[in-house]
Amino acid sequence: MDYLKTVVPSQLIAERGSNLVVINPGSSNVRIGFAHQQVPFNIPHCIARHVKEQNEGPKKTVQDQLLNSEAIPAQQLEREKAYDIIASLLKIPFLDEEAAHNSYPLKMGRVDAYPPHQGKSDTTFTWTDVREKTPSSTLAAVGDSAEKLENKGAEEESLVCKTDNVREASSEEYTFKEFVCGEEALRISSSEPYCLSRPIRRGHFNVSEHYPLQQVFEDLYTIWSWLLIEKLHIPPADRNLYSAILVVPETFDNREIKEMLSIVLRDLRFSSAVVHQEGLAAAFGNGLSTACVVNMGAQVTSVICIEDGVALPSTCVTLPYGGEDISRCLLWVQRHHQTWPPIHTNPLVKPIDMLMLNKIKESYCQIREGEFDAVAAVHSYEEDRPVGSHKTRLSALNVPPMGLFYPTLFVPEEYPPPPRSWFHDYEDMLEDSLEFPRRPDMSDGLYLGVNGGLNMWDSYPVFPTRLKKDEKLGLAEAITSSILSTGRLDLQRKLFCSIQLIGGVAMTSGLVAAVEERVLHAIPSNEAIDTVEVLQSRSDPLFVSWKGGAILAILDFARDAWIHREDWIRNGIHVGSGRKYKDSYFLQAQAMCYINS
Repeated sequence: MDYLKTVVPSQLIAERGSNLVVINPGSSNVRIGFAHQQVPFNIPHCIARHVKEQNEGPKKTVQDQLLNSEAIPAQQLEREKAYDIIASLLKIPFLDEEAAHNSYPLKMGRVDAYPPHQGKSDTTFTWTDVREKTPSSTLAAVGDSAEKLENKGAEEESLVCKTDNVREASSEEYTFKEFVCGEEALRISSSEPYCLSRPIRRGHFNVSEHYPLQQVFEDLYTIWSWLLIEKLHIPPADRNLYSAILVVPETFDNREIKEMLSIVLRDLRFSSAVVHQEGLAAAFGNGLSTACVVNMGAQVTSVICIEDGVALPSTCVTLPYGGEDISRCLLWVQRHHQTWPPIHTNPLVKPIDMLMLNKIKESYCQIREGEFDAVAAVHSYEEDRPVGSHKTRLSALNVPPMGLFYPTLFVPEEYPPPPRSWFHDYEDMLEDSLEFPRRPDMSDGLYLGVNGGLNMWDSYPVFPTRLKKDEKLGLAEAITSSILSTGRLDLQRKLFCSIQLIGGVAMTSGLVAAVEERVLHAIPSNEAIDTVEVLQSRSDPLFVSWKGGAILAILDFARDAWIHREDWIRNGIHVGSGRKYKDSYFLQAQAMCYINS
């Protein structure tokens, strides 16, 4: 401890960060890297597996594919009403005024006049080549290697070669890759025999009758193992030399965290692991001890307050919308204005369309008053056809991001809740309802069985999030409700002046001013608060939680929060046993003084 009080944080990171792997799993993307890296790898959190035989019925290319993406009339009316409210605020024509307005030429925005972070306007993607060449002499062994994918221990050694696309002599023949991860999985044509799966959706495990819990675990393991090999170059045999830091969003409940720990310690075979909370990690990443952290991700937005280096669980508010909903709203607005080309664009069924819409949103959408149009290239991705390019005028580009404050602009079908109701039943989450399969290479002493690793969670404190079912709650009201729930005027004033926006949506131009203005108006008139300020992030808002998790882990390296693989697998972590898991809600404030010094 004397050493920790004198050492410079950057020196600690250099000394300890090389064998610490930080994993920040999200619904749409996973951020992973060594603690000493400046920025992590940011990879789409999905996997496409080769389907060898198609069952009878329609072909299914997306595991959790939504069949009904149309708004019912009542929802459509709510959406149109929200548009008109936003139009009044932004001083642009209402929906029923568009017909007359379209007879006049609209003012075009200059594409080269956008902020620097919105300069990535190329929406051209290429289809993934899902075939790899295999020497004729080894074709007979392909079936054997495919069977090994069911055995986790044997699978890892072949992960690298499964993703290689080596082009050699004509003596080779083509075979399908067993699986494809990351962005390449999103760019697979629906004509190929692959099924895309997303193990996490809307902040929870994506479990449904079509996507069993065990398959979710298998997919998480395979994606993370692929990342360790392909991106971090850590072979399976060396993982016992590394420790893992899980930086988990506030949406995950205790059972889900336990299962991720089992994947990290039991399956990926890290020597030790620790869990830190995303909101608290974000505060550390920006060197703050007290803040209201607003995390705006691709599928979920969450708000939580931090006081003196401790997260206040009663202040947590979760909103079921994020950046992808803004992208889908962008498409709806363009189709309403008839500015979208006559092409088949369906981001719910064709993941490559969502990639394109996200890129357009990042390049052009911003919050500002007045009519805001721009000329952009839109691409069509159809089976067995070349990628088509269409230059078009996009209109009302300032409307979609305003849906954060008026979420009825995002129809419910486009952000359905997790399909399993038991994700909201915290008592059921702690039941021994799951039996883990036993690997052939696992000895009796290492087999978890039904009860292994669950004992520590019997007395684990539960902090259910508030307002989770109010899907129509806007961002300004959520921030206000979270801060006011602290109940102390001095803390409330400090938090309203210490709002921190993180996540990809936080980079939307004009959002900071909009949050400050709308939160100020959302504060009840009887509250003695008259100032709202959003703090400028010292780090990239997209990676600040990941970086904060790395700092927390390094400063907290020798504490009891770390769980060792042997303890987890053999006996679980028993409450009251000398050594127990301590969650980041009550992380000692000792570490905070080092990052602020």
